[in-house]
Amino acid sequence: MIKPVFDILTLTQGENNISAALAINADSQIFDGHFPGHPVVPGACMLQLVKDLLSETLRVSPKMLKADNIKFLGLVQPGVEGLNLNVNYQLTDSQIKLAATLSSADTTYMKLQGSLAI
Repeated sequence: MIKPVFDILTLTQGENNISAALAINADSQIFDGHFPGHPVVPGACMLQLVKDLLSETLRVSPKMLKADNIKFLGLVQPGVEGLNLNVNYQLTDSQIKLAATLSSADTTYMKLQGSLAI
């Protein structure tokens, strides 16, 4: 079994907001191929983290409908400390509209705006 890329250290759910403090699991096999000797978290893993977090906290099975805006602004490497994921969302009967940011104290790594079908 592949070890997860991210370990969730703390999780806070507010009204229309989810925040998670994260650690990167440097032992994840994903880094064997992305990239050997210079490990970097794949963008797809960042997007999957957003989906998984919404799925677990809202108890839904979302599927990406639309990604209006995805920006990968920096390389996330094992060893990054103080990593946080913040997701603001609006939940309707059929979808989740969201804005998510993956960042540390001084760096924003990813921004996402989109919609998920539920």
